[in-house]
Amino acid sequence: MSETTAWHIVGDVGGTNARFGVVRAGAWAYQDIATYQVADFPAFADVLLQLRRDLDNAGLTGPLGHACIAVAGPPHLEHISFTNSSWRFTRAELSASLQTQDAIIINDFAAVARALPALTTDDWEQIGGGRRIAGETCAAIGPGTGTGVAGIVIAADNHPAVISGEGGHIDFAPVTDVEIEIYRRLRARFGRVSIERLLCGDGIVNIYQALADYRGISASLSSPGQIGEAARAGSDPLSDETMAIFFAVLGASAGNCALTFGARGGVFIAGGIAPRYIDLLRRSDFRARFLAKGRFADYLADIPTLVVTHPGVGLLGSALTLYDLHLGYPHAP
Repeated sequence: MSETTAWHIVGDVGGTNARFGVVRAGAWAYQDIATYQVADFPAFADVLLQLRRDLDNAGLTGPLGHACIAVAGPPHLEHISFTNSSWRFTRAELSASLQTQDAIIINDFAAVARALPALTTDDWEQIGGGRRIAGETCAAIGPGTGTGVAGIVIAADNHPAVISGEGGHIDFAPVTDVEIEIYRRLRARFGRVSIERLLCGDGIVNIYQALADYRGISASLSSPGQIGEAARAGSDPLSDETMAIFFAVLGASAGNCALTFGARGGVFIAGGIAPRYIDLLRRSDFRARFLAKGRFADYLADIPTLVVTHPGVGLLGSALTLYDLHLGYPHAP
């Protein structure tokens, strides 16, 4: 980063919210600037125009250095598209709109994974047993508008290396008889059933509707919020069963992540749904299904599962990524 550059832009853009912050030169901590609802802006270019206005209103009119934007979709393509929204843009368009020296695009869960070493016990709630081993690989999985998966490995020189991918689109493997019935109905509807067909906001509705069909009852609710609140209130047995299955499948998927990454540093549950309904998660089979891996149950028993409660973990990860690339580790956690 240039010594004359005053500040830099970081962003965390998902299917529901687009969050932005600034990082001052020589620092890695970010300052919140604005959060926008994706549904309020027809195109990504529109939200960038609003961001420029808000930056000006905040008095951030000095030289802009770099931008690091985390996106809910594959980040390596020239034309960036979002898996769960209609927004599209290119790196050139982003750099021109923000007038940056360059624009770094990363996956939104790569940002979450990069933030994990910087989190403290105030930034998560542990579900079940296990103990983190410092310096070991960590994994993150998160249901929100979609499903994100990533990991982070700490090398021998303490340098963090993020493992990014599209793990939310791996095949869903039903375990119980009821899950098999749900799978059959979702396969008839979608052809292929990934874990994201269940582990996201729309996935809650998918489970609810499939269960209603299986049980032969009316599906009277139509949004994940309605279903979640009905389950929390205990006013609708179908909603209660839906959320119980949702968190059981999340636990099974988190266990798969732990095995895949060897995540003895912990599996972190991010995204917007788990923190909102942590009471439902705690009384579900989440941890039991995390452990239910046959001969590797004892291996998983030592690995903690941690629900991330930090409100800006994606922005934090974007800020740390920007710092790594332009100032270099080990100055940031």
